[in-house]
Amino acid sequence: MIEISNVSKSYDGGSTFAVDDISLEIRAGEIFGLLGHNGAGKSTLLNMIVGVLALTKGSISIDGNNLSENFLETKRRMSFVGDSPDHLLRLKGHEFLRFIGDLYEVPTDIRAERIATLAKTYGMEQELDNQIQSYSHGMRQKIMVMGALLPNPDNWILDEPMTGLDPSAAWQLKQTMREHADAGKTVLFSTHVLDVAERVVDRVGIISHGKLLFVGTIEEMREHFKRNESLEEMFLELTSETSPLDTTQSQASEEVR
Repeated sequence: MIEISNVSKSYDGGSTFAVDDISLEIRAGEIFGLLGHNGAGKSTLLNMIVGVLALTKGSISIDGNNLSENFLETKRRMSFVGDSPDHLLRLKGHEFLRFIGDLYEVPTDIRAERIATLAKTYGMEQELDNQIQSYSHGMRQKIMVMGALLPNPDNWILDEPMTGLDPSAAWQLKQTMREHADAGKTVLFSTHVLDVAERVVDRVGIISHGKLLFVGTIEEMREHFKRNESLEEMFLELTSETSPLDTTQSQASEEVR
């Protein structure tokens, strides 16, 4: 479970906020989709959750562990796919996966079995002996996904994880996310591809200009608008509104739940 309490991020000393006073709980056993336009604050929030960016204010806890107070233990309870797959490019695929396995202290026998399964699942069996810098963008995305899934922590945080994946790999990742959540664990992912989110999520959070505008299920969004619209239509209508009423209502509904 991920608990975000009054979290803000400013890059200019508090004049403007990329993330503005967000409180949110991502529950065990659910896939939570964080939706927003490019630049809405999705990646900034996720990078604070995983400890890449420091918080300007607020607190974040993973399974009851406060990130700022118990950094390493909290980090071991989650894995992360960032918004760029261009990391450690001089490593070979198997070297990158061994490095991840070492960081998370995955036992050697379990590690070998998981790597073999992941390589087959994502069609990377013939690529692990090659340097990541020789991979296509899609292959780099696959190896980053494999690295996140290898240690199998309870909490997965995925920033635009479908970007660059071929249809087969994207379908497999969505299946794996569902299995992870159904096992009582947590999946938080961001996207701006709304039709993907509509088919995958249990709940959504809509973020715009750093503020959380709505939290709930797709059906609760339809009740909010009193119309049987698609997620795309509701998203466009919600993010085009500038009244603070939406933020107040969504926060109140989250507190009730």
